[in-house]
Amino acid sequence: MMADRIYVIAGKDESLIGARAQELVDELLDPQQRMTALLSVDGDEAVISEVLDELRTVPFLADKRVVLVKKADGFVSKHREILERYFTKPASTGILILAVGSWDARTRLAKMLPKVGLLMAMEAPPKWKLPEHLVQHAAAKHKIKLNRDAAEMLVELIGEELSQLYNELEKLVLFARDEKVIRADHVESLTGHHRIYDAFEVIDATIGGNAGQAVTKLRNMFEQDKSAEYSVVGAFAFHLRRMFQARALLDKRINPADIAKQLRIWYNKDRFFAQLQKTTLSQIATFLEELAAVDHATKTGQAQAAIVIEQLVLRLAGGSPR
Repeated sequence: MMADRIYVIAGKDESLIGARAQELVDELLDPQQRMTALLSVDGDEAVISEVLDELRTVPFLADKRVVLVKKADGFVSKHREILERYFTKPASTGILILAVGSWDARTRLAKMLPKVGLLMAMEAPPKWKLPEHLVQHAAAKHKIKLNRDAAEMLVELIGEELSQLYNELEKLVLFARDEKVIRADHVESLTGHHRIYDAFEVIDATIGGNAGQAVTKLRNMFEQDKSAEYSVVGAFAFHLRRMFQARALLDKRINPADIAKQLRIWYNKDRFFAQLQKTTLSQIATFLEELAAVDHATKTGQAQAAIVIEQLVLRLAGGSPR
């Protein structure tokens, strides 16, 4: 890695690009070196002469200088010819990191890069790989273990937007700062409790056939939580899947206390099992199928979450699934 003098980190997801850039800086410089050996600047504020001067200046209290240009697409386009000359002979003790949204392989710069550096093409992992990605990110960035079930719960409750997942993970690191592992109960306590509880209330009213109360509670969710558009489907799915598992176990005549322990149902246990008494396994399955259709419609831009979920609640409260 140390032979590379230029790194280009390219991808559409700014949070993923930012995280990789920070990891690279961490790999290249010790924390105590960053005050004197790191220049980090946004592309629209970067001055090409200052960037090159920094790269060519002999490092002080470090063996290298690192210049990170964030959101550098415009910077690269504006100074392409100057950068081409720099790529021809990069500074021996300077490392340039360009974080860009796209990197055209047909350009001269792109063809020159492999001789002096490395292209890091970053793509957001698919949803099924997100829990694993979060586990790795927690270990690399925060030096803490994130349990797999906690990572899965985060994705389900927060959604697939990496920047929001990273933000929530940072909160969890602080929340569990005296412990070596972030567990599912940490996620449920900090991240999921109010969303799961709100979803519980909406579903309870829906099962009871009280459409007006269900819609009122649903609208309160969106009014009180600006991120609900991204997380509400996950909160509903989390609770409904737990209901489905519990109902299946009840049908096998498993003791409710054992079910609660197995599924980690710690709060509202009496109301939770009261909900189950009002519905069947097939009805819960219908809820989940309808919710999957809502999830697809919102993610493909066919509908707005607040509208289609309200329509779903009205439909199910009225006993007439689509």
